[in-house]
Amino acid sequence: MGDEIVTTHTPNTGSMKGLLHEGSLAIISPAKNPDRKLKFTLELLKPNGHWVGVNTSLTNHLVHEALQSGWIEELKGYRSIKPEMKISKETRLDFFLSDHCHNHEDCYVEVKNVTLINSENEALFPDSVSTRGQKHLQELIDLKLAGKNAAIIFVIQRMDVTGFQVSNPIDPEYERLLRKAHDVGVVILPYRCHIEVSTEDSLGNSHRKIKGLIKISQKVKINFK
Repeated sequence: MGDEIVTTHTPNTGSMKGLLHEGSLAIISPAKNPDRKLKFTLELLKPNGHWVGVNTSLTNHLVHEALQSGWIEELKGYRSIKPEMKISKETRLDFFLSDHCHNHEDCYVEVKNVTLINSENEALFPDSVSTRGQKHLQELIDLKLAGKNAAIIFVIQRMDVTGFQVSNPIDPEYERLLRKAHDVGVVILPYRCHIEVSTEDSLGNSHRKIKGLIKISQKVKINFK
């Protein structure tokens, strides 16, 4: 902040590949707990001239807001939105949707945050090998094969993307499972976010204000080539 160097909490378990450039602008928010060791949280980075949301703890809040507001066309009409749905002793999926206004089937939903893009500005997931992500995909596949409705939402927290690319050499097993999920009928939903940032926000603001700067806005095309 200014000339002061601070160490921030970074709520992102990925590699953040392509985002960590010295001198890039950043948005940080103050910790709500004054006793926390790290007094600030990293919210957004601006590599190559575009803001990117890196706080993965916000992702499910963005999806919950979008589901409630009907912004995700394929999942509109569910009157009950239950977060953190337990499907086994070891596993919870991010949302369970039920009580549809037109009696559509209930739906299990997993959510992933996306920040990586390739040279053609297509979003990629994951940005490092993700055994946890592989496990979630297999569980969605199993649910679909058992006759249940299942979907995965890729929340792309950047605006400079042209689509979502399935081919990903970073984690070939995840790619294989994602293709299998598509083949068995799991609904794959890559959605780009709208990010609005002002100069004042760049100097640091509350967590509540930062959340309001990012909203899920538009589905992008999936490339399976």
